[in-house]
Amino acid sequence: MNDIRKLAGQTVIYGFGTVVPRFLNYALLTPFYTRILGLEQYGVVTELYAWMVLALVILTYGMETTYFRFAGKKAPAEEVYGTALISLFTTSALFLLTISIFINPVSGFLGYEQYPEYIRMFAWIVAIDAFSAIPFAWLRNNNRPVLFSTLKIINVLVTIIIAFFFLKSAPSLAEKGNLWIHKVWNPDFQVGYVFLANLAGSAITLLCLIPFIFRMKPVFDRKLLGKMLAYSWPLLVGGMAGSLNEVLDKILLRRLIGGAEGLATVGLYGAGYKVGVLMSLFIQMYRFAAEPFFFEKAGSKDAKETYAVTMKYFVITALILFLGINLYPEVVQILIGENFRESLIVVPIISMGYLLLGIFINQSIWYKVDDKTIYGAWITLVGVVVTVAVNLIFVPVFGYVAAAWAHIACYLSMVIVSYFVGQKYYPIKYETWKIFTYITLAVALLFVSMLLAGESKIINAVIDTLLLFIFFAVAEIRDKFFTLLFKRE
Repeated sequence: MNDIRKLAGQTVIYGFGTVVPRFLNYALLTPFYTRILGLEQYGVVTELYAWMVLALVILTYGMETTYFRFAGKKAPAEEVYGTALISLFTTSALFLLTISIFINPVSGFLGYEQYPEYIRMFAWIVAIDAFSAIPFAWLRNNNRPVLFSTLKIINVLVTIIIAFFFLKSAPSLAEKGNLWIHKVWNPDFQVGYVFLANLAGSAITLLCLIPFIFRMKPVFDRKLLGKMLAYSWPLLVGGMAGSLNEVLDKILLRRLIGGAEGLATVGLYGAGYKVGVLMSLFIQMYRFAAEPFFFEKAGSKDAKETYAVTMKYFVITALILFLGINLYPEVVQILIGENFRESLIVVPIISMGYLLLGIFINQSIWYKVDDKTIYGAWITLVGVVVTVAVNLIFVPVFGYVAAAWAHIACYLSMVIVSYFVGQKYYPIKYETWKIFTYITLAVALLFVSMLLAGESKIINAVIDTLLLFIFFAVAEIRDKFFTLLFKRE
């Protein structure tokens, strides 16, 4: 139980570095962009950020997890850090050089031949963020969550300030006759300022990381790199497959529907997806805390028992968040502009999909601590096949709602396969029936809320709060959920 409380505490701290920045993004930038930009313009932002996710996975090639696995365990921590750092610097530099040389064909391939400047900024953002991954991993591995969180918050604050200046303040100044603003602001570059703001945030963060990058003389060990790459390449395949599961729908939507309508649909779906992806904030901060915790716990006698208990309490916590997002649509809809609100229909679907992803992340410990990362790659590829199949078959018929359901189909298939394969190689006695019961209860409460929804927002809020309290009560009675979290030693 002490381990669970420790993990919960670390998760909260890392939340300031993951949830707070991304919540600021959702609470400020998403409402801002969906009120300033049109459907097609927001479609550009949504699609290019989807490509950015894929590029970032390729350029980090599993080195974060590999660093945690090797540092101090399979090689001296300083050598692992230096080798990973130099490796990522080299590949990031080569990526930038390649994009610079082939900027026109790359822009054409992505469908932005008229906007190569978007792709240049895209490349710089990815390269900087990929290289920064190892210094951030060092902070996590050395229990520096406060500093980690501070730097993440600085990144998003810079992004917000730059975006608001060029997309809101600069046009207002121009309207008031301040001609000097035209020296730094171009009204035709509107979408480009979204990427410029992101680039500024990444660059400032990299500057803040310099003391940790040069905290020692980097030591590069070619043989060590070979061992690290042997461990990481299945993580790269799995990470790439996982990212495809997350973003492929945005890329396919534009091409399956076609033309300006396709780009507008991507923008509409992207806005609703942003709300549903609030669940991923918790998943991400949990992963940041859980990954080093799981590796640290791997050698202990009660490791499997800890993993099983962790899974149960993770699911309970995630379902509370799931209900919090979906029981109060009147509050959540504030996050996006009125022109985008029809896409809120996908929010329960997307958030449930991310809950299943969180379950898979918990399960994935079996192949990571047992050095069987190739299984993670194969399992995630199963998810890719499901994602592609559901999108290709059902999107032309049901539109972007089918793209949302593809996430549930994908992650559910991964959870099922991972469970049965994991029980063969690294059996863990998860409380499967309890977990299933909690998920069923949460979904049932959400359906009750929808059935009882009326015209009065106040009455709706009261009913929804009572439904949420029912879930709280069940979790406390059955598993002492709140007693565990808040018990004092």
